[in-house]
Amino acid sequence: MTHPAADRAIVILGGGTAGWIAACLIARRWPNARVTLVESPEIGIVGVGEGSTPQLKGLFDQLGISEAEWMPACDATYKLGIGFDGWSDRPGFGRYFHPFPTALDSHTADAFLYNTRARRTGRDVVAHPDRFLLPARLADAACAPQPDETFPFEVSYGYHFDAYKVGAFLARHAVEKRGVTHLQRRVTGVERAADGGIAALLCEDGAPVVGDLFVDSSGFRSVLFEQTLNVPFVRYADTLFNDAAVVLPTPRDPAAPLASQTRATALSAGWVWDIPLTTRSGNGYVYSSRHLSPEQAETELRDHLGVGDSGTARHLTMRVGRVAESWSHNALAAGLAQGFLEPLEATALHLVIATVEAFLDAVDADGFTARARTPYNARIAARYDGVRDYIVAHYRLNQRHADPHGYWAAARAVEPSDTLKRVMSAWFTGGDLTSEIERLDLGRYYSAISWHCLFAGYGTFPDDTRLVPPGPDIDRVDMARIDDFLSRCARNYQPHQTHLPR
Repeated sequence: MTHPAADRAIVILGGGTAGWIAACLIARRWPNARVTLVESPEIGIVGVGEGSTPQLKGLFDQLGISEAEWMPACDATYKLGIGFDGWSDRPGFGRYFHPFPTALDSHTADAFLYNTRARRTGRDVVAHPDRFLLPARLADAACAPQPDETFPFEVSYGYHFDAYKVGAFLARHAVEKRGVTHLQRRVTGVERAADGGIAALLCEDGAPVVGDLFVDSSGFRSVLFEQTLNVPFVRYADTLFNDAAVVLPTPRDPAAPLASQTRATALSAGWVWDIPLTTRSGNGYVYSSRHLSPEQAETELRDHLGVGDSGTARHLTMRVGRVAESWSHNALAAGLAQGFLEPLEATALHLVIATVEAFLDAVDADGFTARARTPYNARIAARYDGVRDYIVAHYRLNQRHADPHGYWAAARAVEPSDTLKRVMSAWFTGGDLTSEIERLDLGRYYSAISWHCLFAGYGTFPDDTRLVPPGPDIDRVDMARIDDFLSRCARNYQPHQTHLPR
């Protein structure tokens, strides 16, 4: 049987990381397809956020690109997870670490889950996630994820990187290794087909770029999906009201340890990311324009970084939400043209990869048909909504109470989705949160450990004055034994600087 994409002309509108990820994945899966990427040299890349989940490692592994090849070229470092600072004023819970789930957690995760349930039902037991999970200990010591040769257990990890350089690297790979055609042209219009789909991109110079399938990676402009196909945009602003960011990179101190975690520090009306690269630190303040002006946000960021007036800040606006359908007619949306969730959990590239791979799977199974398109759109919409709920939970559950009428109080007052309500109800009523996550099928997006880290990391337990010692009905977790296990494991991992690919 002839493959449905064997001789198709596939046109991608827009470069950047999303466009070139799509080009690489499509050209790899369908090597006989004719893939062309069209971008205007006049349009810059937004590049909000420079961190990833482990799915980016999976992408490079699929493409056969080694870390030693791409990481030095993109100023990349390893990322074991995210450290959340200042999201809670509960004593002992001012900071927690959200790790990527890893096989080694199986030795301690059950004790963590058990103790969280015991504590939320009123027992005075240790329940902070950092005490139970190895990546938190490794990140605190600025270790890389690769162990010594005698310890054959890697932990899951993502990366920090220069987004511009990753896009350029993938562009070279797509053109030189995968046969993708790269056209630098300014698109001035779109020609529609008789069935309402896309027939061609009309360019200022040169002939129309004709295709059978089009990928919209045109950024927030969403040229094909919103401007041409009139696909509605589903806004998340009612629950995620951060809609702006100010970005200000700072030099890296070469004598300082190279961190292996992103830091997300809460400020007055949002949070600041700190992303360590080999050449600099990426910093940005994600905030709500309803609570701060751009000038106020920049001042607060500069004060936080201690840089005074040095450096040039860049201001960005964000529209949070997704298109109602990610596959419409003969077009696929990817990247910012598809949707945007603020970079709190670094899900941008994860969503691009998931979107393109699921599309390829759907077409391979059922062709370019409504039978493939309808369930695909439902699946991708559910993924966006699932990630949204997890991010909303960070704000809804925050424990910053110093300003009872400000931003953080407003964040606690947002109306959660029915799904998030069920998750919260299971936690606060002492129910089995893991079973509830399984019933809701949320583990596809964030594991039960991730949800427990979020709730427990904020200290959303009864007040200490209401806790009682564990009685005979509670199995006492041997924290000394867990600490010894984690210490012995951690000794097999070395500082980040010594394990950067050469």
